[in-house]
Amino acid sequence: MSTQARGLNNFISDLRNSKSKQEESARVEVELAKIRKKFNPGDAKLAPDGSNPSLSSYQRKKYVWKLVYIHVLGYEVDFGHAEVLALVRSKKYSEKMVGYVALSLLLRGSDPIMATVIDTMKADLTTAPNNPKKGKIAVKNDAVQCLALCSLANISGLELIQAMHVEVQHILVSRTSTEQVKKKSALCLLRLTRTSPNLISGREFAPHMGQLLQEKHLGVLTSVMSLLNGLAMQQTADYEVLIPHVVHILSILVMKKACEREYLYYQTPSPWLQIKLIKFLQLYPNAIENHDIGMAASGNEHVNQLINVVSKILMETDVSDSINKSNADHAILFEAVDLIVAWGTTCPIVLREGAMKLLGKFISVREPNIRYLGLSTMAKLAQIEGSVEGAKNHQATVLVSLKDADISVRRRALDLLFVICDTDNAERIVDELVAHLVVADASIREEMVLKIAILAEKYATDLRWYVDTILKLISISGDYVSDPIWHRVVQIVTNHPQGDLQGYAAATLFVAVAPIRCHETTVRVAAYILGEFGFLIAERPGMSGDEQFRVLHQHWFTVDTPTRAILISTYAKLANLYEECRPLVAPVFAKSKNSIDVEVQQRCVEYAAMREAFSPEAVEDLLREMPPFEDKRRSALELRLLQTEGENSATVAKASVPSEVEQQRAMLAAQMFSSGPIGEDLANGMQPIEEQDDELVSKPSDEHVGEDEEADVRAIGADPSGDVDGEGEAEEDNTGDMAQEQQNTRVLVGIPKELIPAMRKAFSNLCTSPSGVLFENSMLQVGVKHEYVGAQGRISVFFGNLHSSPLQNFKVRVDQPDHLRMQMQGTQDLIDDGEYDSVGCIVATKTQAKLMILLEVTAPFDDAPSMRITFDTEEGEHHDYPLRLPLVATCFMEPVNLDPGAFMQRWKSLEGQDRECQEVMKLPPNAPEIDEQYMDRVAKIIVDGLKFGRCQGVDPTPWTVSGAATFRTGAQDMNGNNINVGCLVRVEANPRANAFRVTTRTLHPLCSKAIKNVSLVSIKLAM
Repeated sequence: MSTQARGLNNFISDLRNSKSKQEESARVEVELAKIRKKFNPGDAKLAPDGSNPSLSSYQRKKYVWKLVYIHVLGYEVDFGHAEVLALVRSKKYSEKMVGYVALSLLLRGSDPIMATVIDTMKADLTTAPNNPKKGKIAVKNDAVQCLALCSLANISGLELIQAMHVEVQHILVSRTSTEQVKKKSALCLLRLTRTSPNLISGREFAPHMGQLLQEKHLGVLTSVMSLLNGLAMQQTADYEVLIPHVVHILSILVMKKACEREYLYYQTPSPWLQIKLIKFLQLYPNAIENHDIGMAASGNEHVNQLINVVSKILMETDVSDSINKSNADHAILFEAVDLIVAWGTTCPIVLREGAMKLLGKFISVREPNIRYLGLSTMAKLAQIEGSVEGAKNHQATVLVSLKDADISVRRRALDLLFVICDTDNAERIVDELVAHLVVADASIREEMVLKIAILAEKYATDLRWYVDTILKLISISGDYVSDPIWHRVVQIVTNHPQGDLQGYAAATLFVAVAPIRCHETTVRVAAYILGEFGFLIAERPGMSGDEQFRVLHQHWFTVDTPTRAILISTYAKLANLYEECRPLVAPVFAKSKNSIDVEVQQRCVEYAAMREAFSPEAVEDLLREMPPFEDKRRSALELRLLQTEGENSATVAKASVPSEVEQQRAMLAAQMFSSGPIGEDLANGMQPIEEQDDELVSKPSDEHVGEDEEADVRAIGADPSGDVDGEGEAEEDNTGDMAQEQQNTRVLVGIPKELIPAMRKAFSNLCTSPSGVLFENSMLQVGVKHEYVGAQGRISVFFGNLHSSPLQNFKVRVDQPDHLRMQMQGTQDLIDDGEYDSVGCIVATKTQAKLMILLEVTAPFDDAPSMRITFDTEEGEHHDYPLRLPLVATCFMEPVNLDPGAFMQRWKSLEGQDRECQEVMKLPPNAPEIDEQYMDRVAKIIVDGLKFGRCQGVDPTPWTVSGAATFRTGAQDMNGNNINVGCLVRVEANPRANAFRVTTRTLHPLCSKAIKNVSLVSIKLAM
């Protein structure tokens, strides 16, 4: 080129000798103007394709090379395309080579001019050697094909792909194509399929790939395996038939070491091909699942061959003195271990143990790259069931790697510790990580804090240890403790009222926040916990309400605005609980009413005006303790880990699997219900329920219901008035001699008969409503708020004193049937446990007593549990109110959405007398006519009230509503799965007869009956 393209050499020299960017740009602009004038002289006639025919071959090549060089330097080149295409169409190889190079760099597949070169590229691709015996001509034709293939792969326009992909496939599978052309065509086709994934049908192309895998040339096999891996990722199932071919090639390379000399890399036969072969096998984790390993049966040959190959790779790979050989061998080894990981539990135990032992040796070598890969691969291998014990044997070595000078090695050691952590070693690993956190680099601290927090929560057999661990994290690396971490502490403490966790957390945080210097995150956690559960330690020396205020308020001037907002809410709750705190809180609110921060200002103004704007009962309700948080499938910490490390991370996979502690809690749920507070069950084994914040203000209507409605309510199996007789006297409570003596000395007052119709209507409303008033007279108001998720539920019952004097000896006794597991918490001495010395509590005027019931259903039922309320007044009256809780079978439904075909199929499968329950209900004469609006209300009740999923399109008529749901229970079968009951309902209206027919079908008779009864009552309420 030096003798023929002196102008190009001079131009490049000028650019290299430029002293500034401006000088270079000026020289480029001059050259571009010169080239543009040569390509399009004003006085010359251009060819039909737009090129200048007066240019010689030398000039055209020289100017196009200059354009290519200018483009490579980063300057925009927007002309000369016609000259490039002229070079591509040339019959001379030297011109065609320059043309294809320029075509690949200067043009894009979407350019309109590309359509004019398709025929030329097709001709170059399909041109066969003129005379195969004459090597020179064959080489030229092969080179032209390779040029066209490379250019096509680089351009990859959709129009070009659609026009050329068939030719590329033909070249690839053609027997006349040389090895060089086959390699180029395989890689070209791979590029095309990546641009257009649905280009090739896997089922049709797989046989051709099988033929290509029989090639002897290792270069062709390497390119073909690149193509096969790309295709198999898109259509995995279609290429599974090629596994025996791949195993055969791998066996030849590993077992026989049959390899041409030029593909032998430091005595390792074609390591790149081996890696591609193993990567293909990793796409089929079930390849050895249904085969008898070690047996000589037909169809098992390739499986046994594959096992032998992997075994040899594991046994013969060792650290070599040659870095190049060591890198090649270890690349193959780690891919083989990844193949074992992909096989999972179907892999022979011997292979898994051998891989773990080998990796244990690699994580202790001096070479950081091998140590890094060993730690990373061991983390993947440890996820296989039964392999974690082998990884735990190397725990000491991993802890040493945690102090490595290379931060990437430290990160992999941290991931491996996270993966091998379980109940047995959780405390030791967490304590080691916390101790190392003191000296850890800032670049890894945030990651360590997040993973320590997840492990401490996941494997905490005692949640007090979890609280202590998080406080250590805050004290050591508070700046790296993100908000989701301390939010999670608040959630767990709130959701676990069992034992003394809440009191312990409050006391511990009181001590932690007492020093004037503590991290702001500690202040936030302490503020929330003391505001919610500070009353549990208020009687302890030095921890009274005003002391809690003082230790928190000492940080007021050093914290930021979000922390002050939390403190304000805590102050409001402290002032509500303790009279002595109100004078301390009032000045803070008064000063902060003019705060420049809107959030702080608004909170202070609202809390200060709350007592003047609302009644004491409403303020008490607004400032009561927060309900349990919703425990989602993945906590916020796990989601944060997923965002930082990705879905394929070993730590993310580990975090998403329930720990052994969580599984034990779920299995022992029944024992926890019967022996301890239920809050632990809701947070550890069951999904908690999101509480609604609506104030309990609804009251039952004074309008009485008719006799037919009373019959419908009784059909639910739950008379809300219990066993009240016609005279309005309460049934004698069989609680012993003390109760009998009390009834003999006091005036016995029961539920008046005139209140019963309104009570029944209120009860019916509450069966499908989340909150309301169950009972109310001049003495007492009983409000209920209940909510359910799956088989668990929570019922909050509020007993408000409407009388002018306190209600004494106030007790509540709730029936606990066999089909319900219950745990109750409430105001001290409120719950009547049947003991003779139970004196009950005192409900002062205009105040409330509260009962919270956490429950789980274990079997279908059709009867609501009873609740008996007893209390005395100063007038010498003993009141006894037997009621029923609005707890019916439909509370535990989960909606199921079925298409019409699936619904009718299930409907027919549930035919039978024991499974179907049906009843026709005629509306009273004064009832409104059944119209489409009425049916919309019925459909809303079925969906929102009964929690059924509406199945649209089952019936063509608008007078039918069909739904499906699942009745959830906490009972488990022999396999540990929860027992559930599928339920179907159909409500059919007859507008002419003003009647409804309700039909229910389930696998359990009690479910069918209960759903039918609740549906009838709810339909009547739609009037």
